[in-house]
Amino acid sequence: MENKQDVCNEIIRRSGVNPRKCMKCGKCSGTCPAYDEMEYHPHQFVYMVETGDIEPLLNSKSIYRCLSCFACIDRCPRGVEPAKIVEAVRLEVVRAQGNNHLTPNDIPDMLDEDLPQQAIVSAFRKYSK
Repeated sequence: MENKQDVCNEIIRRSGVNPRKCMKCGKCSGTCPAYDEMEYHPHQFVYMVETGDIEPLLNSKSIYRCLSCFACIDRCPRGVEPAKIVEAVRLEVVRAQGNNHLTPNDIPDMLDEDLPQQAIVSAFRKYSK
């Protein structure tokens, strides 16, 4: 794996979030519906990426507990988007494991009648890079 500062920089680049804007008020975590399920909370993700303390996040189950509901984004008075950082950390872990590729031949096995087509297209766009 790359050095931790390179990983943090890549997470910031992918998320498009400036973690230095965070004033650590905790409103994002206070509104998070998955708060009780997470070892690290939205404001902690932002802080840990900002300070380069990335290793605990990469090994945490909290990255899979985030619902991507964006409640934290709506609540932030400074426009910081913690959910995007969580998603970028999750993507970093998936890419490091090598499980992030999807080919058109993989799709038929994933289909079921309840899966919206938009989800299929979104997954293909995200995981074909």
